[in-house]
Amino acid sequence: MRLIDRAAVRKLVDTQDQDAALVLVRGECVVMPEEQADRQGGLVLARRREVRHVTDDHDLDSLAARLDTLARDLGA
Repeated sequence: MRLIDRAAVRKLVDTQDQDAALVLVRGECVVMPEEQADRQGGLVLARRREVRHVTDDHDLDSLAARLDTLARDLGA
């Protein structure tokens, strides 16, 4: 089972909040303001400004797979 999938990355790409991040909090992947992630004890995996160029399903799937691997490698 994947921690991060296309839908999670799509939420980050589609958000209007330029300070948003994809964050792993207690085993759940959520989109939230990056500053809130620190207070929640979350692990920031990607920032909105870093993924704004990702648009098609292939790119979303590829990024989701890489982020999922990163999260697992970091012990999630």
